[in-house]
Amino acid sequence: MIPIACAIAVAATCVAMLLSLYRLLRGPDVVDRILALDTLVINAIALVVIAGIVYATRMYFEVALLFAMVGFLSTVALCKYLLRGNIIE
Repeated sequence: MIPIACAIAVAATCVAMLLSLYRLLRGPDVVDRILALDTLVINAIALVVIAGIVYATRMYFEVALLFAMVGFLSTVALCKYLLRGNIIE
């Protein structure tokens, strides 16, 4: 039952990634593109977590945590750059 649920979750996450990629490429303004990029990071984290469930190892969960931290920091840095023009004051 778990492999079937993971296959459905991978398919749904891939559809969500395609929709986010469409918004990233065709976004009307920069804010929509930033949100689409952040959503792509979240979907990639979901795929890593699903891989951790399928392969039954904890290493994938640590990778997902590190990827989440890097994704958060990059989103904050990009937003700060758009608001102020520089990242480090």
